[in-house]
Amino acid sequence: MRTITLIAGDGIGPEVTRAAREAVQASGAAVEFEEVVAGQRAEREHGTPLPRAVFDSIERTRLVLKGPTQTPFAGDYRVTIDRADAAGKAARRSYPSIAIALRKELNLFVSVRPVRNYPGVASRFEHVDLAIFRENSEDLYVGLERMVDEGTAEAVKIISVRGTERVTRFALDYMKRLGRRQLTIVHKANVLRMTDGLFLKTAQDIAQKHPEFSVNQRVVDAVCMELVMKPEVFDCLLLPNLYGDIVSDLAAGLVGGLGVTPGANIGAECAMFEAVHGSAPDIAGTRAMTEAIIAKLKE
Repeated sequence: MRTITLIAGDGIGPEVTRAAREAVQASGAAVEFEEVVAGQRAEREHGTPLPRAVFDSIERTRLVLKGPTQTPFAGDYRVTIDRADAAGKAARRSYPSIAIALRKELNLFVSVRPVRNYPGVASRFEHVDLAIFRENSEDLYVGLERMVDEGTAEAVKIISVRGTERVTRFALDYMKRLGRRQLTIVHKANVLRMTDGLFLKTAQDIAQKHPEFSVNQRVVDAVCMELVMKPEVFDCLLLPNLYGDIVSDLAAGLVGGLGVTPGANIGAECAMFEAVHGSAPDIAGTRAMTEAIIAKLKE
């Protein structure tokens, strides 16, 4: 019997994770769920959106099913974590959201987003079958921002050889196991020559050692245009964190939306599978989702 840590989340999170839990159990898989509280409820009850109990559970199970958690827009909201670092030394770290805090604390360095057409789900496109690999630990999502003066804000973009090598190797290994053959490296190195330039060069250097794959590169704006014109020409995409976030949601729109697109955050020692849509607090606890499903079935 395998135990899975369950984080129900905020808004519609408890409803969608309940449905996911029932689906997993109905499949006959030998799993059980250990539920822990995170998000707004945890903040009310424990003074933090990510209590120690969350990490204690994940350290035991190494596997997480997570519902959406709510993060305020703008302002100076931070998620503060008091937890030992890799060397066992007590440390305090802060992050711009719960999801990013979990990814960083658990070293979940890659987000994998399969995007494909599903029978019965309306879409403008056919024959879409993508695998999107998003570097999960760097880029602008490290959350290093400051006000330079009253009218100017500044953010730091971080790209490293180590981070890019790690995600590229993962992508190529994944492709090999699933029989995929073409990788498109997505960047903006024509403008961001040092950061995106490093991402592109490092990914290309790793890919050159694997001649069994066809590897090309595209600037991110061109990829967005091509995806909404002819998405079927793409097989796998490799992107830095910010572009990966945007492009994976764009790709979800090609096949029916975020509600039919799964997401996985994977590291060397554990993995977190989560809903990729928001917490939608305005429809939580209402019949809105049920009515939408009924309407779709009638259609």
